[in-house]
Amino acid sequence: MSRSPAAASRRAVLGSGGALGAAGALGVVSAAPAHAAAYPPAHYKGGALLSAPNRHLVSRFSYGITPALTATVKRQGGARKWFERQLAPAAIADTGADALRAWWSGLDRTAQELWTRQVDEIEGGWEVMADYQCWALARRMTSQRQVLELMTDFWENHLNVPVSGDAQFTHRVSYGDTVRRHALGRFEDLLHAAITHPAMLIYLNQAVSTKRHPNENLGRELLELHTVGRGSYGEPDVKGSARILTGWMVDLWDTWEPSYDVSSHWTGPVTVMGFSDANASGDGRALTRRYLTYLARHPATAQRIARKLARKFVRDDPPQSLVDQLARVYLAHDTAITPVLRALVASSAFAGAASLKVKDPGEDVVATYRALQARLQRPPESETGDEYAANAMLWQTSNLGALPLAWPRPDGQPVDNDSWSSPSRMIASMDLHYVMAGGWWPDVGITYRAPAKWLPQPSIRFDVLVDHLSQQLLGRRSTSTLLKACCEAVALTPGSRITADHGLVKWDFSRLLTTFLDSPAFLTR
Repeated sequence: MSRSPAAASRRAVLGSGGALGAAGALGVVSAAPAHAAAYPPAHYKGGALLSAPNRHLVSRFSYGITPALTATVKRQGGARKWFERQLAPAAIADTGADALRAWWSGLDRTAQELWTRQVDEIEGGWEVMADYQCWALARRMTSQRQVLELMTDFWENHLNVPVSGDAQFTHRVSYGDTVRRHALGRFEDLLHAAITHPAMLIYLNQAVSTKRHPNENLGRELLELHTVGRGSYGEPDVKGSARILTGWMVDLWDTWEPSYDVSSHWTGPVTVMGFSDANASGDGRALTRRYLTYLARHPATAQRIARKLARKFVRDDPPQSLVDQLARVYLAHDTAITPVLRALVASSAFAGAASLKVKDPGEDVVATYRALQARLQRPPESETGDEYAANAMLWQTSNLGALPLAWPRPDGQPVDNDSWSSPSRMIASMDLHYVMAGGWWPDVGITYRAPAKWLPQPSIRFDVLVDHLSQQLLGRRSTSTLLKACCEAVALTPGSRITADHGLVKWDFSRLLTTFLDSPAFLTR
């Protein structure tokens, strides 16, 4: 099956700079359609399209604009009102996404049950974690709480506990649930819940750290990655941090239950940077809270959190003035995250950053399913279930370069463009888009939209169809550049008349859909 026409179309869309590089190429698809005056707008099921600023906000804070999402945003009074509603996720019904958890029964087993099943060779921990990753992807595809999903992913990577671990897997689902509960709350509360969670304690060896043999892993990463960052502390601070955290334990042999052991807690004066405490009690849980409160409210932590949020949701090189502003908001609001997000989207830096963030592998896969309006079916709990799309999509993400929530180092998956802009990533994305546009893989447990269903009317000019598909898949009008790419992809002219019996619909529709999915407008957020 030759792909040369599609390749030519991609070159036309991407331009000389490539989708993941030059800003000039990124600007092409957002330009006003030069050929629009020649025909009326195609029917768009989402109603009128979002304005460019509204589209930018919704695109940056969702896993892909769809006609249904556009309709929701307009019904709620615009992107800002939609966003404000998203910041209170408990008020948003999400029964469809909530029901997905039952698709994978291992997600609700206790830590001891999970370990016993692994030892008895009934179900390996890696299998349960694969189910957890699939559930995360499926939630992102279907959830009405898009900002919550994005922020849960953001914090699960910032406070990273990889799913690929032969001990922490016992508590990893609970850890993700904990992060989700705090994802739009106060960072101070999230930090305390995450650092003292058994999954984190196991992963960074705190579960076996005692006053006689303090392990420094968690104490160090807490400073270096989770809060103040490098340059703010020295080795004596790491030792003090490790001593403060002694006492938090997990039984790694029998029950897998977390506990606090006062006999294992190091007592005596401790100092970490500007924090000091007499630490006279064997029960150091209150000390832990005081210490984490100090770190959460430290100016260096405020700067670190502000910069990382700006890099994720604005641009890789956010202006220092924006970072300073977000840090001030963070500290003024007692480490609450939602005021920071409000300030971020209200900034001029955010307004000027449309299409400047590249989708990472997980975002690409989720957005592709959403754009193609593919529908997942519940996989059976048997070997045949591996063929179902709800499970196979995990390997699609892996093919693009990164399994979700499996970054092997404590620093979590990168949020910058360069990490996801290699030629191999681009080729992998093109392959993903092509096989899914054709409905070829996965082909079990999934319903694709038939090519003829994409036609808004029985007979339509090709240029009108291109504009219609641009609205459906990209949430925006077509451009002359995009039309030219589509014409080259399927060897048609703008005036060609398309019906359900046309060769385009019968044989070449996958090439046409792929042209949109390979465009800069789709590959960026």
